[in-house]
Amino acid sequence: MASVSGVPGVPGVIALVDEGLGNSAYLVDLGDGRALAVDASRDLRRLRGAAAGSGLRVTFAAETHLHADFLSGAVQLAADEGARVLASAAGERQFPHTGLKDGDEVDLGGLRLQVLATPGHTGEHLAFLLLDGDRPLGVFTGGSLIVGSAARTDLVSPDRTVELARAQYASVRRLLTLSDDLPVWPTHGAGSFCSAPPGADRTTTIGRERTTNPLLVGIGGPPAGEDEFVSRLLAGLGTYPTYFGRLGELNRRGPALVPVPVTPSALSVDDVLALQGRGAQVVDVRPVEAFAAGHVPGSLSNPLRPAFGTWLGWLADPERPVVVVCDRPTPHDVDDRDNVDEMDEVVWQALKVGFDNVVGELAGGLRAWRDAGLPVTATSVVSASEAAGDTGRTTVLDVRQDSEFAAGHVPGAVHLELGRLLDPEAVAAIRPGPVLVMCGHGERAMSAASLLLAAGRTDVAVLAGGPDDLCAATGTDLARGPAVSGSPAVSEGAGERS
Repeated sequence: MASVSGVPGVPGVIALVDEGLGNSAYLVDLGDGRALAVDASRDLRRLRGAAAGSGLRVTFAAETHLHADFLSGAVQLAADEGARVLASAAGERQFPHTGLKDGDEVDLGGLRLQVLATPGHTGEHLAFLLLDGDRPLGVFTGGSLIVGSAARTDLVSPDRTVELARAQYASVRRLLTLSDDLPVWPTHGAGSFCSAPPGADRTTTIGRERTTNPLLVGIGGPPAGEDEFVSRLLAGLGTYPTYFGRLGELNRRGPALVPVPVTPSALSVDDVLALQGRGAQVVDVRPVEAFAAGHVPGSLSNPLRPAFGTWLGWLADPERPVVVVCDRPTPHDVDDRDNVDEMDEVVWQALKVGFDNVVGELAGGLRAWRDAGLPVTATSVVSASEAAGDTGRTTVLDVRQDSEFAAGHVPGAVHLELGRLLDPEAVAAIRPGPVLVMCGHGERAMSAASLLLAAGRTDVAVLAGGPDDLCAATGTDLARGPAVSGSPAVSEGAGERS
């Protein structure tokens, strides 16, 4: 779910990569057993493990900006370890912190942080230049300059998107005045909905971005100017999870402290029925095949994987209690460390995206539900060869993101991003009859299928595989480009919403 590694060429700086959110936090050894944490999330397990492994205690927690994609762990570090929180004064956070502005410096006890105001991704965004004496060691850039891009500017307010994009240009140009060989340590990276191109690299250098960043490099001419930068940045903005709209304010107020341990209670079938009666939602974290074989009617399929938290935040309701269904023995009966860790992972990923409402898991899983004589819903997972002979009368529904669909899709497929299926009008616009849902591998497709089933559709199947597999089975080539409006597989008017 996350990885820990040293930053090349800079001893004492450890990157902690959250593969699901596409972000990196950093742990800096300050000497004498003290450490600085930068942009740590509420899920502090890896950071604390790395600190303990190096004999460190976090005494400073720096925040580059008010995060929209995860809840910050800075408040928890302050409460548990006495860490001093460093953040922008302009962010007006409502918890104890050292408010910083452009040009301020913080003595870390040997090393120093120099504050650079870098508005753009957010209005109060800061970058932190790490110095040893007068020698720059690297710069923590948060969501300003990142590997191959700059983070999106439409999260604060749609009305400020262009204004902040121009501010982002000025901030990036300012960072480019630093030395070419200076390491750049961004928070957002590949896989982040805060915008980053695909790729394995999580860190970079000023010189590399100056010469290769697509937002900055001129095409057959001089470097891109402000207007070209803004145009390219805005052209690359896709949709983002709905929960992004509320986490910035939660981070400003300060997330609630997390009690430990976090493993939720085991709930009887009667408990779950009572909770459902009070509005609880059931989230099934089992693999695709297990959900297809049988599940609690109306439940949301969201297989546990690195991206579980992102899709929970996008598809579930943060105001309703969450009951989890997973495949494991009752915790009271079996001492199974792997399964206990699985539920911990579910809860930590939920907490990280602002879901403090996981109330428990169904004890005994689906077997207990069946044994109680309660109804179970099933759907089909079909191979590309099985689906190939039936595409004529079946609506092929591709639920990947716009950029994925444009890069290559099954000819004639209907395109609705997974998040769009929360809109009853979008679901109602899909042509009546059989629906074959597809994504790249099957997890998002099963989430989509569960939403369609909950909305009353019955003839729904999921493709095991992606568009390449179905095209190979049908002997056709991938189509490219955005969805075509007016698709015959969608009722009148749905083209504009695809």
